Amino acid sequence: MADIDEVLEIIRVHRLIAIVRLNDLSTAVDLSRALFAGGIRALELTLSNPAAIEALAEVKAALPEFDRGDAVIGLGTVLNADQARAAIEVGAQFIVSPATNFATIETCRQMKVAVMPGALTPTEILTAWEAGASAVKVFPARSVGPSYLKDVREPLPFLRLIPTGGIDRNNIKAYLENGAFAVGVGGNLVDKQSIAARDWTTLTDRAREFTRAAV
Repeated sequence: MADIDEVLEIIRVHRLIAIVRLNDLSTAVDLSRALFAGGIRALELTLSNPAAIEALAEVKAALPEFDRGDAVIGLGTVLNADQARAAIEVGAQFIVSPATNFATIETCRQMKVAVMPGALTPTEILTAWEAGASAVKVFPARSVGPSYLKDVREPLPFLRLIPTGGIDRNNIKAYLENGAFAVGVGGNLVDKQSIAARDWTTLTDRAREFTRAAV
């Protein structure tokens, strides 16, 4: 299993985490393959669906890119230490939360897994970082915009910030140019209609458009 630095390096290089937030994860392996075919190398399944932990294990076992160190997979919408521990035990390589929970951060640190708590204000972001965050999810990013990252990093240039919420093909470049370590992209990339129709070609094409925009 890749260590924290290796996980962060894959995310830094590819600059994009595809967030899979679906009510039905029965096609998780197929949709992951479709995203990979479009260049995605970081996947986040979210616990808004309780089946996400089982799906994560299935995807990780099915795709050899994870064992080769070419890609990483994590669990999002993690709200407490117990959920983080359960995800890590089935192979989650990073943990993401919409908010900052100190017990979750500490559990991930103890288990040597990257953790990305959510925060918004400079005080919240710095508090999460000082508590041991590997990176900080700036959420909801749509409420502050790309220039906010530059403003925060001016006095705090050491921060790794991953804006999430409202990222699309038109603004992804602006977030990255303003200092984002990477971006988290959900429904604008992981299109529910394409997945429901099992239209993997369209999903791959959309992934390719996003990965090109993130270069």
